[in-house]
Amino acid sequence: MSQFKSSRVFKLGLLVNPFAGIGGALALKGSDGAEIREKALAMGAEKKALDKARLALEHIVSIKEQVTLYVASGDMGETLARELGLSYSLVYQPANIQTESQDTEATAQALLDEQVDLILFAGGDGTARNVCHVIGNSVPVLGVPAGCKIHSAVYAVTPGAAGRVLKQVVMGEIVSVSDAQVMDIDEALFRQGKVNAQQFGEMQVPTELRYIQAVKMGGKESDELVLADIAAHIIEIIEDHPQHLFVMGSGSTVDFIMQEMGIENTLLGVDLIKNQQLIASDVTAEELLNLTADQSYKLVLTIIGGQGHIIGRGNQQLSPSFLKNLGKENILLVATKSKIDNLSGRALIVDSGDLALDQQMSGLINIITGYHDQVLYPIDNLHFKEPV
Repeated sequence: MSQFKSSRVFKLGLLVNPFAGIGGALALKGSDGAEIREKALAMGAEKKALDKARLALEHIVSIKEQVTLYVASGDMGETLARELGLSYSLVYQPANIQTESQDTEATAQALLDEQVDLILFAGGDGTARNVCHVIGNSVPVLGVPAGCKIHSAVYAVTPGAAGRVLKQVVMGEIVSVSDAQVMDIDEALFRQGKVNAQQFGEMQVPTELRYIQAVKMGGKESDELVLADIAAHIIEIIEDHPQHLFVMGSGSTVDFIMQEMGIENTLLGVDLIKNQQLIASDVTAEELLNLTADQSYKLVLTIIGGQGHIIGRGNQQLSPSFLKNLGKENILLVATKSKIDNLSGRALIVDSGDLALDQQMSGLINIITGYHDQVLYPIDNLHFKEPV
């Protein structure tokens, strides 16, 4: 399987709910709420979440020099990092030994602030719900099943499976990402024998990708079908955000999307649209700043084939000031999988002219490769290496 050639240290957020699952063996039907946890502990419940998180993390011990963990203190993450000899940075300290949902959410926010590449969390549906409340789909997550209730699709099937997928991501093996539902049930009703499951949101989860053989099909007709799927995905996003401006970057892939909407496009320039209507075409860097000031907007970009540049080649209108206002989370990067495969494992490059910004934009980014089909791929600007 293809791997990325990157010397950048992977930033892994780790979040453990130490009390997840403690009510299961005692038939308490869950562990949500301080009263239930106190009852479970009084009955001699054992905390298993750390053991299950350890099973996942053990998969990356052999490549620990490639990873830095970002953790909360104690059993929320620091304990495991120290035990396994993993490099870590402390981002949050709970006030009490018995942690609550607000500690989970505070840790998730701290990890978001650190701009980690992925968050590995151990818990149950309640934990997933807390993480989702803070993270949404802004950072990929991977759940280690450790709770009584595991209805959510954000969890791997076993802790070991989570570890295998985690190692793939850290080592730079190509993985897909998909939106997965976060579910939870009403524990009070569950204890009465009634199951009332509700969806509380979605998060992005890395999954094993088996598209490498299909990529090699190539051919113009095949790529045109893929481009149509990519365009359908972007058009759906535009329709879902009628009040947003969409900055359409240069390149043939973006040109295809504009053609699908019936909008005249500047192939080698930058255009602005809103609600599938052209607002401005072939704008300068200064015009772009003025037109997007105090507006909600997203940027549609593609990759320069064979090189991997996404900023700084043919789109200098996207100035550092514009990119800082935009935020990496508002970049919609599009490319066919054949174009990704042609990079031969090289990372993407941002060359904005602002080294601090380039470094800030390093890390994993989602590439839209089809209709509701995305892959994770790294931007690695400062330590770019040619594949061996």
